[in-house]
Order: sequence, then C-alpha cells, then structure tokens
Amino acid sequence: MVGASSGSDHNLIHRMAMDDPIPWYKKPNLRTMYLLLFPCVIGIEMTSGFDSQIINSAQLLPAWKAYFGNPTGAYNGILASALPLGSVIGLPFIPMVNDTFGRRWCIMFGSVVMIIGTIIQGFAFNGPMYILARGIIGFGLPYAIVAGSCLIGELGYPKERPILTSLFNACYFIGAIVAAGCTFGTQQINNDWSWRIPSLLQMAPSLLQVAFVFFLPESPRYLMSKDRFEEAEAVLIKYHAEGNPDSEFVKAEIVEIRTTLEIELEHSKRSWSDLVATSGMRRRVIIGSLLGLFTQLSGNVVISYFLGDVLKLIGYTDPSFQAKYNLGNQCWSLICGVSAALVVMRFRRRTMYLTGIISILAVYVAWTACTAIFIDTKSDVAAKLSLFWIYAYSPAYNLCFNALTYTYLIEIFPYANRARGIAIFQFWGKAAQFFGTNVNPIGTQAIGWKYLLVYCCWIFVEAIMIWFLWPETSGRSLEELAFLFEDREEFAQRAEAAVTKTVMHHDSDKQSHVAEQEKV
Repeated sequence: MVGASSGSDHNLIHRMAMDDPIPWYKKPNLRTMYLLLFPCVIGIEMTSGFDSQIINSAQLLPAWKAYFGNPTGAYNGILASALPLGSVIGLPFIPMVNDTFGRRWCIMFGSVVMIIGTIIQGFAFNGPMYILARGIIGFGLPYAIVAGSCLIGELGYPKERPILTSLFNACYFIGAIVAAGCTFGTQQINNDWSWRIPSLLQMAPSLLQVAFVFFLPESPRYLMSKDRFEEAEAVLIKYHAEGNPDSEFVKAEIVEIRTTLEIELEHSKRSWSDLVATSGMRRRVIIGSLLGLFTQLSGNVVISYFLGDVLKLIGYTDPSFQAKYNLGNQCWSLICGVSAALVVMRFRRRTMYLTGIISILAVYVAWTACTAIFIDTKSDVAAKLSLFWIYAYSPAYNLCFNALTYTYLIEIFPYANRARGIAIFQFWGKAAQFFGTNVNPIGTQAIGWKYLLVYCCWIFVEAIMIWFLWPETSGRSLEELAFLFEDREEFAQRAEAAVTKTVMHHDSDKQSHVAEQEKV
C-alpha cells in the first residue's frame, strides 16, 4: 500500500494557515474574491452538468426524437459523444495557452468557443450540424476547466483551498438541475423549441465567465513564473493578508512559492516531455490518467446520459415519470456533492477515495441484482429497490470522484506541469466518456441488465488500483507537494529553510522594534 506520510507537522505555511483564527467571511478582500470565483471559475463545471442532462433529457422529448430520426444505438451514441470527442481534439494545445497567456485568458478563450458552439447547437437544422456544434462546445470546455481548476487552487487561501477545488466539481449538478428542470418544463411545447430552448441556455455559464473573469486577479504563481514578482506579491498581500504588507504569513508564502518555482523550473523543460522525464512524473501521469478513466467508467455515464434506458429495464417507461425522477436525482446529487466538498478537510484523501469506491461497488452489485430479479420475476419491490440504488449511487460517487478529483490533481502535479497534468486527466476522462456514451446504448440494447455486470467487475479493479497507487496528499501546501514523489529531499529542505529564515527574520525585526519602543 502506498501512503506517503503526512507532512502537516513539518510544513510551516500549512500550519500558519490552519492556525489563522479569522474565518474567510470576515476578511473583506478574500470574501469578495471567493464570491467572484463562483460565477466565473467554480461554475465552469455547470456546463458539463448542463450538457449531460441536455442529452439525457432530450432523449425523453418526442420532438427531439422526431427531429433527429428517433436515434438509437451508434447514432444515439455519437449525438452524445461528440462533445468529449471535441475535448480530446483540443487538449494538446491547452497548456500552451494556459501557461503563455495566463489562467484568465485561457478561461476566456474556452468560454467564447463554447458560446459559439451553443448557438450553432440551438439552431442546428440536421444531425451532422448538431454533432458539429457539440464538438465545438467540447473543444472549448477543457480550456476553461483546466485553467479554472488551476486558478482556484493557486488563488485560494490554503485553509479553504481543498473545499474550493472540491466545490468546483459539485457545480456540475447545478447545471444538471437547470437543464433537467428546463427540459421538463419545455416538454409542454409541442414543437422543436422544446429542445432548442434548453440547447441555447447551455451558454449561460460561459456568459458568466466572459462577464466576470477579468474581475478576478491572475494566479500569483503564474505571475511569478513570468518574473512579474511585484504583481504576484500585490495579489497575495491583498487577498491572503487583507492588504497588510507586513503579514508574516504572506512573507513566508511568497518565499516558499518563489523558491519552489525556481527549483521546479531548474528541472523542467516546460514541455510534454517533462511528464515522462522522471519516475515521479510518470507516476503522476499514471494516477492522472487512471483518475480520468475512473471518473467516467465507474457507471456514472449510464445514469447521467442513458437514465431513460435504465428505467425502461425496470418497467418505468412513462416520460413524465422519467423526467421527474431524473430532476430529483440531480437535486439529490447536488446535496451530496456540496456535502462531500464541505467535509473534505475532515478526512484523509485515501480514506475518502477507498470508502467511496467500495461504496460504489456495493451499490452497483445491489442495483444489478435488483434489476435482474425484476426482469426475471417482474417484482414491484425489486423495481423500487432499483430506484433506491440509483439514488444511493450519488453519495458514494460524490465522496471520492466528485469531491476530490480537482483537489487531488492540483495537489499531485507541481506548478510547472499542472496544466499538462490536468490536460492528461481531461484526455483520458473525455476519451472514456466518448467510449461510454457510444458503447452504453449498444450494450444495454444488446444484453440488457447483464451489461451492468461489466461495471461491477471494472469497479472492483478500480478499487484495487486505488489501494495500491494513490498516495496521501492531505495536510500539505502545494509547494511541499511539488516534491511528493521525487528523491529531492534537499530541495524540499531548501524551500522550507528559506521560509523558516524569512519568518525568523520577521520575528527578529518585530522583537527589535518592540525593544526600541520600550527604551523610548
């Protein structure tokens, strides 16, 4: 079992942040920044959630089915999977935009592309145009996701950073609820606008990002990497010290970030080759890739994109019931997602991952068994239990893959390769989503409930890999985690020594000042 020992007792920055007695909502500058983070960064994942329900709910709309020729099988799959396909195409260029122009411009670029794609989707006049539009949306989405997740982790105060990055994924369900609710309402429209209106509303999160993103400061780590040290210090002083340039915490934070960046950039070519240059980076790539696969191949795509097919298996064929059940599931998932994000500081990362994946496995086995019993016996009890297990899936999935995904990615990848690392995660996640959205309708159509057995076996394999590969990352600053896998103890000590020296010097200056005042 791999589980690196916690460094919380040794990291000065983390200790100082956790000992800060003033909550974030009593810090005006930090509070303002957090409130701005929601519409223009944390809310980016609303687009993903909106998209899943646009496809899921649209398949329940008679007008959508009729307009696109009652799609089934592979055609139905490509209508859903065009978005992840577009994401895969765009991913190789994200680190260049993100690290060259900054986090905010990368978010802006991705958001504008998504707005263009959404307009084309809403006014599509045939299947190919609809597929192309979804591909354009998919192309822009990971630019915003990668840059947004980086910006949250790099701007957040260390005490709240894990909660902020966990809420990033929880916003998926806000988009899903709005899409499911809107589509449920437009069911009453007996023409093409029943699906065109929700399709056009998908641009709402992107419009918020375009409107608000430049009200946020740029990442201080990005600014330091471009030798814009005064701007970076101004950001940290304003938001992490409420404008106090003499803050002991910010002085230490600036030194740690600057020293760690120097060490990282000394050993980085700032290219894709960095990801395979050392055993530590290869380990990170393996974990990031597997995490991308696990977040999309743990049975969630079946529920997110093809709930109607699943409900038909257990006898619930009424479109109105399916829409209501789907909307209720999204509301329940939001509660579970936010709750999991708010407790992320209370438990170790490995504990949450292992508890979550074991719970997912238990739920899937029970759900599969109940579905099989219903098909064999037509038992009403088995059908209702299947409905229960679908809802029970949400807290299990949210505990690990939703709450921890971006928190964990930001922690395991150092600054110099953070954008590339998250892009790798996105690549495998979108590839798995593309695979799942194409294969799931074919699998459920071909072998029915037995297709769920495939997920049961795969989820068991996921649990084994998490047990052996996932390290512990809680209780450390991002700069300390930059050396998580490397045999670079001297570099870590160098950064820590620089921070300690700064704090000691600051304390010495304070004592000298007090002594002078006493003499006077």
